[in-house]
Amino acid sequence: MLFMVQMQVNMPADMDPKKAEQIKLDEKNYAQALQRAGHWPHLWRVVGRYANVSIFEAADNDALHTMLSGLPMYPYMDIVVTPLAKHPSAI
Repeated sequence: MLFMVQMQVNMPADMDPKKAEQIKLDEKNYAQALQRAGHWPHLWRVVGRYANVSIFEAADNDALHTMLSGLPMYPYMDIVVTPLAKHPSAI
């Protein structure tokens, strides 16, 4: 199943900079592992915001939730998930 996932990151302004950098590094490594495994085929930055729009491939809702909740930045994100279906006019 394909899902469009919109993520807005809201890191606390008073977070320790060293902790923030470690979370960002852990996030990058986790995200790249999901991409290499084929679960996160598309990742785009939203211009002017600390946000992204992504396409995930997951077996079902529970598998997607497991991937998303494993993101190190998950506690600091607002996430909107939209399930996708093939469009009849797509070639």
